[in-house]
Amino acid sequence: MWRRVREYAVPPSMIETATVRRAAGDWAGACAAARVDVDLRPSAVRDRYGTELTTLLRADLRRLAPDLLRWHLPRMAPDGLLRPGLTVALARYPGPVLLVARTPPARAAAGQRVSLALWDPSDVDGRPDRRFRLDLHRHLWDATRSGELLGRHGTGDDPPWALSRWAAEAETLLRDAGRPHGPFAVRLAARETAVLELVAPDENHVPVFRRVADPPPPQEIAALPLLPEAAARTLPDLELLRAGLITPAALHPLVAGALAGHGSGPPRQPPPASDPHRVECRGEIHRIALRDGVLTAVDHDPAQLRREHLLIALGGPPLPCLRAIDAVHRDPEALPAVRERLRHGDVTGALAVVEGLLGPRAILRDGPLRDELTAAADGRVEHGVFRAGLPTVPGAPVREPGPLSRRTFPAERRRRVNRARPRTGQFR
Repeated sequence: MWRRVREYAVPPSMIETATVRRAAGDWAGACAAARVDVDLRPSAVRDRYGTELTTLLRADLRRLAPDLLRWHLPRMAPDGLLRPGLTVALARYPGPVLLVARTPPARAAAGQRVSLALWDPSDVDGRPDRRFRLDLHRHLWDATRSGELLGRHGTGDDPPWALSRWAAEAETLLRDAGRPHGPFAVRLAARETAVLELVAPDENHVPVFRRVADPPPPQEIAALPLLPEAAARTLPDLELLRAGLITPAALHPLVAGALAGHGSGPPRQPPPASDPHRVECRGEIHRIALRDGVLTAVDHDPAQLRREHLLIALGGPPLPCLRAIDAVHRDPEALPAVRERLRHGDVTGALAVVEGLLGPRAILRDGPLRDELTAAADGRVEHGVFRAGLPTVPGAPVREPGPLSRRTFPAERRRRVNRARPRTGQFR
């Protein structure tokens, strides 16, 4: 699963575009390239929370690598899609106010888009998840701290658990909770949580953890500080590298730079140039290739092809070359690659594969390929309906617009006040 995620979820074109825009100071443009919707405006943040918090927020937005954030966001088996309906804390400000990343619910997850917003305790919806938090792991989204990746995740010698890092990460967790030492919890499975205790003989010794002999009741366990997944588990990239399933060239550049020297096997070679399709037709080997933007049988003259198409329209048997072209239109060998790209929201990459296979002027025929592209288009409409705050179930009652408040969904607020989203960070 993780090998497919690393190949399709964050395509190189996204990383390149987001990096160029971030390097130019256009953090909003970098977010747009990484399919991250920005549901905040620094000017509105300043009016509500003050200049100090806004200054901290602007600094974090300039350091944010949204493509790196997407790379490290929690995912679910078996498809490796983003975990839906999740609110992940990225940074903590006075108040307490949090910079958070949100994933849409499963019904609106097509396109795999992420939104960026602020959250404070007065917001009853979208409470940050304790299990998935990155405010203690800024190196997973902050471009200036990505070099800490290897030091914070060990060498991957204890898959799938990063046991060698639990004591140090627990110390950071408890310090954030205002406790120098004491018990903490680690979620091992859906219904299994280990209760551990961080201890140290004195200030001169490195803290260690040990299992609590007499675990407290479930209610007390739920109130203990929970070690985040980013600290509890081995980084998937380390496991892939150690298993030889991926090479550093296939990783995000910031991740590859931090994990330099931990790869195995030869570097990934570029795919060979594709040869024209070859079909046995009437006792001969004929070629099928792109001509004038359309996949066609190049060894048949146009007049013969027109006669054959007319014969097919009248119910006659098609030529083997035309049968092969029809099969490529309906269910090509590249369909799994197209499907994976569409699942992860890479519509541009999927269409590039289709155009390279069928030509930019091709007209899709009924079949699995067209069904996948139609489903992806419908999913993007569903996500747009969700972002607009409209009902997604046919016949569901439409909400009457109430007065604007700080709990008004950000996209609906922008639509009702008719303000366009800024494209750069240099705005009021």
